[in-house]
Amino acid sequence: MVQKNRKAAVPPKAASPPSPKRRGRPRAYEPDVALGKALDLFRKGGFAATSLDDLSAATGMNRPSLYGAFGDKRELYIKSYQRYRDDARAASLDIFRQEMPIRQRLARIYAVALDIYLSGESGPRGCFTVMTAGSEAVADPEIRAMVVDALLQLDRAFANCFRLAKEKGELREGADPEVLAQLASATIHTIAIRARAGVPREELEAIVNGAIEVMVGKA
Repeated sequence: MVQKNRKAAVPPKAASPPSPKRRGRPRAYEPDVALGKALDLFRKGGFAATSLDDLSAATGMNRPSLYGAFGDKRELYIKSYQRYRDDARAASLDIFRQEMPIRQRLARIYAVALDIYLSGESGPRGCFTVMTAGSEAVADPEIRAMVVDALLQLDRAFANCFRLAKEKGELREGADPEVLAQLASATIHTIAIRARAGVPREELEAIVNGAIEVMVGKA
């Protein structure tokens, strides 16, 4: 009796090589851009009124990503304030350093300050130092040190301008560069507050012009 041919055994399939491990998702954000978004929020609402959900929505980053990139909310606030200081310094550095009459120098410094204070998509935001960091400085030593440093740096920059102007004979006899510097800084602070309160630019410019007359005399 003829036996039927058995079906050839099918060899087992070779095991598939293990799939390469997927790497973590690349960052879908630019840290500098995200920090700028956080800065905008903190300038508008301050520290307490700006929630992590607000920051997450504005930056497009979830909370773990925010923590990984910037630390906790306080650290992000401090980094935002430092970014503000760096940007403000860069915007006015050349004006403080360039050779020009004191009246023209002051006018240009205040014009740049007003550009900064009146900026904002939803309205004027004023000065980070005056409007929000000054409040946080009461309870936070690190922020307080940053605020004091910002105020002193501004005073020193103005004092250097007035000392140079005095050497060139642009100031009246007996003018004290240190006192004039404090008046110049105080003018910066008042236009920052008034800008945030919605005072029109032309009124702020009138305040600036009056302050310049007090400091250096009429043109």
